[in-house]
Amino acid sequence: MTACSGSEPYALRVLGDSMEPEFKEGEVIVIEPQLTAEEGAYVVALHDNDFLFRQLSRENDRWYLKPLNSRYPTIELHNKDSIKGRIISKSSGKGRQTKSYL
Repeated sequence: MTACSGSEPYALRVLGDSMEPEFKEGEVIVIEPQLTAEEGAYVVALHDNDFLFRQLSRENDRWYLKPLNSRYPTIELHNKDSIKGRIISKSSGKGRQTKSYL
């Protein structure tokens, strides 16, 4: 991800099942780094030197990175600056089905 300009949209392939059932392994997500991440948005964030794809949630003025698959832990986000982009769409690749998240 370091090869992209900080202001250019980029695409990543979903790995693993932490965001199922909405996002399945192998789907391609498009990330817009310039959009404000709001509660409920799907985001890519840097946590412990690793990039995570999660849903942003808020409870009692604290922010969290929440997986959709309950087998994974919810992580408290100590700094919203660690959010590197907001997911704006996905493509399944099968028949080029796409879905927008704006």
